[in-house]
Amino acid sequence: MAGRFLVVGIGNPQRGDDGAGRAVVAWLRGRLPEAVELTVQDGEAVALLDRFTGTAAVWLVDACVSGRAPGTLQRFDAAAPLPEALRSCSTHGLGPAQAIELARALGQLPGRCRVHVIEGAEFAPGAGLSPAVAAAVPEVGARIAGEVTAAWRATGADHA
Repeated sequence: MAGRFLVVGIGNPQRGDDGAGRAVVAWLRGRLPEAVELTVQDGEAVALLDRFTGTAAVWLVDACVSGRAPGTLQRFDAAAPLPEALRSCSTHGLGPAQAIELARALGQLPGRCRVHVIEGAEFAPGAGLSPAVAAAVPEVGARIAGEVTAAWRATGADHA
């Protein structure tokens, strides 16, 4: 699998649980092969689509609002169309789900694309992560680290 490996934490850390994706990326620093790129974004669809260029594998992590209990984790494989519920549960107007579907339509979706979401509870300006979301950060981080590391090793890439 040629191309970059990318993990994108999506959200705004100044809006409570919307900062969950960024918190996961911070947790992942130093826990993945050095060649895996870690980045954060606000979730704007076109900017996110641009990040897909040249990638073989992408993991996205974001907060969502779907009516589940705060801190609930969900994982989706974007090889298949994303569920309608995911397209409407993002905390961003046009966000990650729309970027994925646009990339699919344009033939630019990476060969491996996984989406992890954490159900949020508090999105007020200036709020920090709610206790349930803060507790979910290391759990989803460990899940992503396991997936990324296994996929990286499967490429036979240099692990230095």
